[in-house]
Amino acid sequence: MTGSPHEVQYVTIHGHRRAFVKAGSGPVILLMHGLGCDHTTWEPVIDTLSRRYTVIAPDLLGHGASDKPRADYSVGGYANGMRDLLTVLGYDKATVIGHSFGGGVAMQFAYQFPERTERLVLVASGGLGPEVTPAIRAITTPGFEQLMAVLTLPGLRHAGVAGLRALSRSPLPAARDLDEVATIFDSFKDPAARHAIRHVVRAVVDWRGQIITMSDRAYLTQAMPMCVIWGRDDQVLPVRHANNAARVAPKARVEVISNAGHFPHKDHPHRFAKVVNEFIRSTQPATYSRTRFRSLLRTGHDAAPLASVTDITSA
Repeated sequence: MTGSPHEVQYVTIHGHRRAFVKAGSGPVILLMHGLGCDHTTWEPVIDTLSRRYTVIAPDLLGHGASDKPRADYSVGGYANGMRDLLTVLGYDKATVIGHSFGGGVAMQFAYQFPERTERLVLVASGGLGPEVTPAIRAITTPGFEQLMAVLTLPGLRHAGVAGLRALSRSPLPAARDLDEVATIFDSFKDPAARHAIRHVVRAVVDWRGQIITMSDRAYLTQAMPMCVIWGRDDQVLPVRHANNAARVAPKARVEVISNAGHFPHKDHPHRFAKVVNEFIRSTQPATYSRTRFRSLLRTGHDAAPLASVTDITSA
């Protein structure tokens, strides 16, 4: 990944070094990146958000400058890791924001640790439908690591990265995210990164698509403010998954940003930060009640108002 203008700090938890950046002061926001990315995917919004909040943006285990051990790369394992990171840093609660795979981790974090989750923001998130780009499903196939070892040899890698970045400058909406894809592809030159990514994907995707889902537990969001943000031109996870969120997540706010792809926080950072800030300012932090949580678990999903879907036309 590219260098970060913010100081990268490190903490060792359970014997593994974890990288993160921290900026600002105020209520805590935890930003979790997607598959193959690192904290730098949030750079366009960190400074804006840090004017009002304490922003913590880690490199998930197996990504970026964090260690890439043989370890538990399940969404539950990642949620535990984020709890431990917040604990070591001295924070009890946070508004949890997750992009793509990080959205799946955010959902799991909110489910496992509702007492530590003030709000939940899902950005082009996994876990809202089975469909996923074939490029991600391909990571689960035999021979992926060997193929990437060849494709990321210096000459081929440089040509591939240059080609993807050139295509990303075309006016085609389908090419919008290729610059970020080029950065992810370049990271695969590290054998440890390839190995970790394959384990991550196999934990959440099989040949039919995504395995993880929030649909069977979405009713629990009645007790927690939730916002879903999507780019209308997303080619990785289809924008119709935002409609799935509107159907299954009672009272959630759903925003679809026009002229944006799988990385709306990069395509329109000021608009994204405005949506997040307005969501936080207009909602009260969730207050965990064991009695209420027990009641929800016992009764299951009941009739509740559907979320409203808002299209945002970006300037």
